[in-house]
Amino acid sequence: MAAVSPTDLQKALSGAEYPADSDQLRKVAEDNHAPKEITDRIAHLGKKEFQSPAEVSKEVFRNE
Repeated sequence: MAAVSPTDLQKALSGAEYPADSDQLRKVAEDNHAPKEITDRIAHLGKKEFQSPAEVSKEVFRNE
């Protein structure tokens, strides 16, 4: 996948309400016109519920 920065991820999730699961976060990112690389990464997080943007970033960038 193309390089995705934490800043790009947070811009994509702007306006998200927490707690939220990956499906809700993917929808927010799509509504914010995020690149496919970001929506794909969010979609692959599984059904876990996230309590904050920091939790999402930690999970997205875990294996980098």
